[in-house]
Amino acid sequence: MAAQPDSPVYAPPQEPLRILHDDHEIVVVDKPAGLLSVPGRGEHLADCLIARLQAVFPTVRLVHRLDRDTSGVMVFALTPLAQRHLGWQFEERRVKKTYIARLWGEMAEREGVVDLPLKVDWPNRPRQMVAPDGRPAVTRWRALRAAGGETRVRLFPETGRSHQLRVHMAAIGHPILGDPFYAEGAARDFPRLMLHSESLTIRHPDGGRSMRFSVPAPF
Repeated sequence: MAAQPDSPVYAPPQEPLRILHDDHEIVVVDKPAGLLSVPGRGEHLADCLIARLQAVFPTVRLVHRLDRDTSGVMVFALTPLAQRHLGWQFEERRVKKTYIARLWGEMAEREGVVDLPLKVDWPNRPRQMVAPDGRPAVTRWRALRAAGGETRVRLFPETGRSHQLRVHMAAIGHPILGDPFYAEGAARDFPRLMLHSESLTIRHPDGGRSMRFSVPAPF
């Protein structure tokens, strides 16, 4: 299903593409917050990252997604072979991903694991929810700094469920700041979702060499 925005108003940032790497098989970009990865339903949601990439790389193919309001590293395929190979890496959990987030509240522990199954909250789509009959979802986290009523963390998703990091952090009482779905009150009142795809480590589809791409969080 096409990605949907997290709020009724869609005003994507109009800034140049930030290409981190490109070659004959892949292109890696730094996605800005506020831009859909793929088109939503309707012409007003047609502007998205893959459409912008198609203007430069006509053969670009989708491999994975980031939520509209999440920024950071994304990889796209440029050939069918690359799409299949990268898709397999994601499915088999061979891709190493790290995220940076700012959370509501000061966490008492230094690190932990959230192991809570998730499924679609159908009456409130595209929201997700914790449910015993949901799909397995696991997130490891490590606190980097806790001060001023918030905690900066590095997140290591071991699965790739929709909204996984957002639901998991909210479920343990520390929603991501600026989250329009899972944060409330003062925790929600931020200019953006404070979640950033910091790094991605993959095997190159042509030859299998390990490649790591990273971008510091803009917050």
